[in-house]
Amino acid sequence: MSDAPAGPNIRPSRAADAANQEAAYAQQARGRDWSSHPPYRAPAYRSTLTRGPAQALVPLPASETPSSGPVFGHTHVRAIDADLTRNALTADTTNAAPLGERIILTGAVIDERARPQPGVLIELWQANAAGRYIHTDDQHNAPLDPHFFGGGRCVSDAQGRYRFTTIKPGAYPWGNHTNAWRPAHIHLSLFGPTIASRLITQVYFPGDPLLDHDPIYLATPLAARPRLVASFTLDETIEGHALGYRFDIVLRGSDATAFETA
Repeated sequence: MSDAPAGPNIRPSRAADAANQEAAYAQQARGRDWSSHPPYRAPAYRSTLTRGPAQALVPLPASETPSSGPVFGHTHVRAIDADLTRNALTADTTNAAPLGERIILTGAVIDERARPQPGVLIELWQANAAGRYIHTDDQHNAPLDPHFFGGGRCVSDAQGRYRFTTIKPGAYPWGNHTNAWRPAHIHLSLFGPTIASRLITQVYFPGDPLLDHDPIYLATPLAARPRLVASFTLDETIEGHALGYRFDIVLRGSDATAFETA
């Protein structure tokens, strides 16, 4: 059990009554607002044609398992987990630092009425400044950084706010088509009150010329694409240390952040 505050309205909370649960799941079964979210299958994003569903989804009735547990709390989330410039350092490398441009990525998790959503577990993963992940599947010719793990997490506070210190990721080739490069981006995963409430999105950076050539970004409806691009802000910039970017996450509604579907 956890004493964490109630999570966001991604799924019905444990305290919701049966009628509200059924209504929430019925709404989800009717499908997402496809004016905000990418389709399951996007021909230019080739792998979606083999892993995206080709048939209509089958809605499952609400049950206690997805709506009541497990529950995430603050117990195992440390302050250093949100600082990717320090969370990979060891006792032997405390004076070292990862290579690249330091940035602050911050914002708020809110619902369609701009109400803050506290207690959301936000996980982040990304490539390093050279565009390389620490993963066995990533073998392209770019250096790894021994001082950069590429992953972090935090929990949104009472105002729904989150904050990461990290390194601006580099672009990388990905083999989707001839001369295909992914623009610089950061992955964010959000968990509400249960493991069934996971949502995933990507954060891009303003002015990146690769956005106009990226099938993943372009699969998002035109009007919703700006919601995937962080805004530069001097208010969050730390003088002499890191540039600040703001990325608010809207869980649903006409201004919802686009979430991955495949």
